[in-house]
Amino acid sequence: MDFILYEVNGAVGTITINREKALNALNSQVLDELNATLDAVDLDAVRCLILTGAGAKSFVAGADIGEMSTLTKAEGEAFGKKGNDVFRKLETFPIPVIAAVNGFALGGGCELAMSCDIRICAENAVFGQPEVGLGITPGFGGTQRLARLVGAGMAKQMIYTARNIKADEALRIGLVNAVYPAEELLAQAQKMAGGIAKNAPIAVRNCKKAINEGLDVDMDKAIVIEEKLFGDCFETEDQKYGMAFFLDKNKEKVKEPFQNK
Repeated sequence: MDFILYEVNGAVGTITINREKALNALNSQVLDELNATLDAVDLDAVRCLILTGAGAKSFVAGADIGEMSTLTKAEGEAFGKKGNDVFRKLETFPIPVIAAVNGFALGGGCELAMSCDIRICAENAVFGQPEVGLGITPGFGGTQRLARLVGAGMAKQMIYTARNIKADEALRIGLVNAVYPAEELLAQAQKMAGGIAKNAPIAVRNCKKAINEGLDVDMDKAIVIEEKLFGDCFETEDQKYGMAFFLDKNKEKVKEPFQNK
């Protein structure tokens, strides 16, 4: 991998987009390497992912404008599909993904962060969808996920004006969950990921699936999705152990890690 770093600490994996000289901009190679990295994650061992960018200035400054500038209509559509396919894989990845946004998250960077389950950011983070100023639309899900996260009115304002917003405004409108000093960001992401990783992994995966799939259908269908995934947790070792421990008034044995089965 030229542009992606991947490391595992316990049950938490960290993916770092490592193209710092280009402010971690997304070109075709970065997208291909991110896709391959997701395919290589050991889902039996890793229970949560953190996604961040190399350096202190930028999470991902956007898609690579140099690469996009000469594309034909067909090539532009194909490039959009490449990004959308990778981001959709991330969005539907079996385990939770936390975006630790350090600096610029513009265009494709904002869209990448929105494909993660949870977004936390540094105080110097800047979000935006500047595409209309470049003569294009957001192409990696920005017109769809932003409206779902912050509401159609705010999404249209950000996209139509191409105006960037800072961390405090991103928090106010619900684009991010929390803002931290830059030097604390990764530690806070690791703390959150570690907390997620301690919970029953089958249950966490089923929660992600239920939320994601339920949001795409009406409530009557959504509760059926939940019922099936709720039922799917029963008879697992994690469910038996978790409930037995809860009901054990004496708590005679130290609580052991969930086993993912």
